[in-house]
Amino acid sequence: MPKKEDLRELNIPELEAKISSLKEDIFNKKVAKSSGGLANPLAIRQVRREIARVKTILRERRGETK
Repeated sequence: MPKKEDLRELNIPELEAKISSLKEDIFNKKVAKSSGGLANPLAIRQVRREIARVKTILRERRGETK
């Protein structure tokens, strides 16, 4: 899992690509969990949190407020 500082070095297109790859990863982990092949069930939570980190940095870069 990359650190927050490593994610801050990425530019906007790289962050968007990171989000899409993490979403694919979480999908694969959910499929593995449903078939009983996921060794670490907490891995899904870790990926969700990583997606949240990347989205936060992306929102900061774009200057969006909620």
